[in-house]
Amino acid sequence: MQNIAAILLAAGQSRRMGAFKPLLPFGNQTVAQSCLNYLLQGGVETVIAVLGHRADELKSHLDHPAVRFAYNPDPASEMSTSIEIGIKQVPENASAVFIALVDYPAVPSSVVSSLIVEWSKGAMLVKPTWQGRGGHPVLVDLTLRNELQNLDPVAGLKSVFEKHAGDVRRLEVNSPYVAWDIDTWDDYSALYREIFDQTPPEPDSG
Repeated sequence: MQNIAAILLAAGQSRRMGAFKPLLPFGNQTVAQSCLNYLLQGGVETVIAVLGHRADELKSHLDHPAVRFAYNPDPASEMSTSIEIGIKQVPENASAVFIALVDYPAVPSSVVSSLIVEWSKGAMLVKPTWQGRGGHPVLVDLTLRNELQNLDPVAGLKSVFEKHAGDVRRLEVNSPYVAWDIDTWDDYSALYREIFDQTPPEPDSG
């Protein structure tokens, strides 16, 4: 059986947003819950949520039997630190792992399923694209587990894709949301209006 895991990166402080991004509303759920749901519905069996800022609060929103929690004590650290922390919690029998950012809450679960299919055909690294633009989440074969545990602190995951450029499959998908992140309040508001046809509610101060 294929055992697919995911690392959901949600440790940051959302400084550019001006509100705590993972707990912003996204329809009738939160941004973090939306990310968790698309991963599970797409075929992921275990999700390691890497938390940091407001970890206890966020943990209560991600309570699910398929979720394991990891903690990054330095929310201001590079993404590579959170990946290294998360990979330690990935089950030993997992065959591949998604690296998913909490910045992309609108990814369809069908994209996750499509990436798994592409990986099962022999692709070591799979990246979704929209009109040629790279997106998220990406899928990494766990023959590269050791490299994920020892990432270049600056180049991070990009260094793995560059090192194994010949093994990367860029998969064009039918969704702009793989390339639509929510770094700022304007990004979030635009995506919310696009998906739900209404203005998002005002945030708490995060």
